[in-house]
Formats: sequence, structure tokens, C-alpha cells
Amino acid sequence: MDTRTLCLGVLNRGDASGYAIKKSFEEGPLAHFQEASFGSIYPALTRLSDDGLVVCRAQAQNKRPDKKLYSITDAGRAALEDALHRRPTDDEVRSDFLFVLFFAHLLPAATLNRLIDDRIAWYEDVLLRMTENADLDHRPAGERFVHGLGLAVYRCARDYLRDHRDTLLAGAADARVHAAE
Repeated sequence: MDTRTLCLGVLNRGDASGYAIKKSFEEGPLAHFQEASFGSIYPALTRLSDDGLVVCRAQAQNKRPDKKLYSITDAGRAALEDALHRRPTDDEVRSDFLFVLFFAHLLPAATLNRLIDDRIAWYEDVLLRMTENADLDHRPAGERFVHGLGLAVYRCARDYLRDHRDTLLAGAADARVHAAE
């Protein structure tokens, strides 16, 4: 998804500053499946504004420079809906953790155990935050659905690590023994 569409999606939920848009991709509802940097957000907002898809207004702040708040226009909503009709690209999983586990046979068991314990703890922390902060009663059906799917994916990954850790450790140990022979 291009950054312009991502910005329109955030603004469709309500007015936001560039900083608030960035936060949506760091710790907000979009953090688990999209990324956007300040280096791409602000140029996208400029282009969206030039194209009449968003409007910007200054909001006064106490002892700080004015904050720029962006709002989506009707043309912006139409552009967002048009973009949502396009077939999404295939999902990609990019994970340093999975890369390290791919080469588990090169690591000692203690390191593998620590990595797996840390990742299980990370999943549990994410799941806790997703369930504690989930006030979804008045959110659209798509948001509720994606939230539920996200919970299912994270629970499944956590459970897989718990249930199959011993298989990885045994296979990695066997590979190290055969490599030493």
C-alpha cells in the first residue's frame, strides 16, 4: 500500500497531525501490519493537499509552534475507496527472529531457548496490550475483524513456539553433532 493511501486511511478515522499519523503505524491500530516513516508521510501529505484530497489547518498550541492538522476531503474519501478496490499485494513476512531460527543449527541451545523465551514474552505482551486496550464495541466491523485475526495470529505463533521448541532444539543439536563429525 502506498503512503498516500495509508495517510488517507488514518485520516478517514479522524483529523490528525503528521506525528499522530506516524504514531498510528508505531503503536496504533495499524502498527501490526503497515509501516510509514516521517520521510514518507510528510511528502505524501503535501501531495494529498496539492491534489485536494486533504486539507490542512493550523491549531494553536500553548508555548509551541502551531500544529498542522490534516482532514480528509470528500475527494480524499473517494480516492481511498478507489484504492481499497485494488487487489492488495501478497503478504510478506520479514523477521530477523525467523532468520536467526533458520540457522538454529549454528547456535547453542541456551541461545535458542533465550530467543524463544524472549519472543514468547513479546507475543504475550502484545496480546495483553491488544486485549486491555480493545474498546471495539463502536468500531466498524472491519476493525473488529482484523483485531480478532491479529489476536489469532499472535496466539498461534506463541503457541507454536511453546509446542515445537523441543523439536527445533533437538534438530539443531543433531545438526551440530553431524557437522562436528
